[in-house]
This record gives sequence, structure tokens and C-alpha cells, in this order.
Amino acid sequence: MKSTDLEKVASQVRRDIVRMVHGVASGHPGGSLGCTDLLVSLYFEAMDLKTDEQDSVVFDMSGSGEDMFFLSNGHISPVLYSVLARRGYFPVSELATFRKLDSRLQGHPATAEHLPGIRIASGSLGQGLSAAAGAAYGKKLRKDPHLVYCLMGDGEQQEGQIWEAASFIPHRQLDNLIAFVDFNGQQIDGPTDVVLNNRDLGKKYEAFGWTVLHMDGNDLTDVAATLKKAKQASGKGSPICIIMKTEMGQGVDFMMHTHKWHGTAPNNEQLAAALAQLDETLGDY
Repeated sequence: MKSTDLEKVASQVRRDIVRMVHGVASGHPGGSLGCTDLLVSLYFEAMDLKTDEQDSVVFDMSGSGEDMFFLSNGHISPVLYSVLARRGYFPVSELATFRKLDSRLQGHPATAEHLPGIRIASGSLGQGLSAAAGAAYGKKLRKDPHLVYCLMGDGEQQEGQIWEAASFIPHRQLDNLIAFVDFNGQQIDGPTDVVLNNRDLGKKYEAFGWTVLHMDGNDLTDVAATLKKAKQASGKGSPICIIMKTEMGQGVDFMMHTHKWHGTAPNNEQLAAALAQLDETLGDY
């Protein structure tokens, strides 16, 4: 897909995010907006997905014979739900049920609802990299050449389980795993360097045996180039970690440069102001 087309998808996804969160006055728009460009690039361009003759996605819970994605920072579910719906995993109209009673679109992704595209429940932070490690190990054992991707938050790097998985993965030479750290410098209680300074995450992952890349997660051109570089580096003995610099609230000026919108929903006036900055390109749900 051309970068201009990806930009159109990304704009619509950002509209979906603010509308979904506004609709129930609950959810996490900030990180969702910041990670939009990555997820759009993955699902609409980079990942090898199972599709039918009409290019419609065919979801297989096992993930065999296709690339797999794991969202570790599950609170940014709005962006994942929107991207999955826009890619054809389930009807776009279902986005209107976000966080409502009996909805398959829970505030944090859950598997009990059997929503296509969701492989693990990811509410408790710190667990996604371990799940991705298991999937990557399984692909190695089955000689499946496809890749496993995992997105984590930077505040999430304060969880001990992350570093257990970060040690296990290079030890087992799971060079079919590409992990991302959403490095926006914000978490629910404030700036990450104030809450608990992560120091130099790139050097930490390198010390654990990872190949580390850096990219601007809000520049679709840089995202595409870095994903290409990461895929070229896979299969060479080391897992890849991409430190992804993003801006929380990207695309909506008043949601940027602050941790306030980590878990705050816009009111009616704020929604209107946000939508005025985002083009409707694929049609609102």
C-alpha cells in the first residue's frame, strides 16, 4: 500500500479512537493515537497475514503459517480494534460497541469473547513479551518461517517479567521475534523518567543480546524503512527490539506533550475539536 493510502487509513483510525473513547466516556486515547502509524503499517503493509482470494483476512487462532502480533500494553485497545476492523477482521460497525455491556470489544482485549485478531488477554502489563516468546518458540519448533511481533509500552518496561522474557528470548535465539517499545516518555502517573527512570533502554536490550533499532513511530516513511530493516535482520541469531519514539496523543494537538490523556476521554467540545483535525477518509462507523 502506498504511504499516502496508509496516511488515509491512519487518519480514519485516529477518528475511530477518539469517537470510541468519547462514546463511553472511558478508555485510553493518548497511547492509542501515538501507536496508530505502527499498527496501520503492520496490518496494512508489513505483516504476512492469511487471506482469501478477495484479500479478506482469515483469522486462525493458532497463527500457523502467518505473522502474529501481540499487544502487551492492552490499555491501547482502541487502536488495535480500529485497525483490525478496518483490515476486515470484523465489521467496522462493531466499533460502536466499545466497552459496552456484552461487547466483544472490552476495555482491555480478552479472548473469552472470541474476537478475531485477539490472541491473548492483555490487561495486566508486563506479560505480552512472554506470550510472544512462546509463539516465536513454537514457530521455531514447527519450522514455521513467519515472524512474531510484540508491542510494549515504555512505562511497562518497569515490570520485572519483561526482563525475564528479554533474557529468555535471545538465550533461545528467537530471531523470529520483533519487539517494539512505545517510547513516548509518559505513563499514567506522569513522565516515565520521573516515575521510574528506564535510563537507556536500547543499551539494556543490547546487553541482553538483542539487535536494537530506533525509529520515529509517527513517521510512516521511517516506520516502513525500519520494519524492512528489522525483517532483513531477522533469522540471523538475535531477536530485534525497536525503540519507537512517539508522541502520546499524536494527531490531536491538545492531547500531545502531556500524560493527561493516557486514560481520559474527551467531552463533546473536545471531541469536535479533535475530529476537526482528522480527515474522515474511509467513512465513520
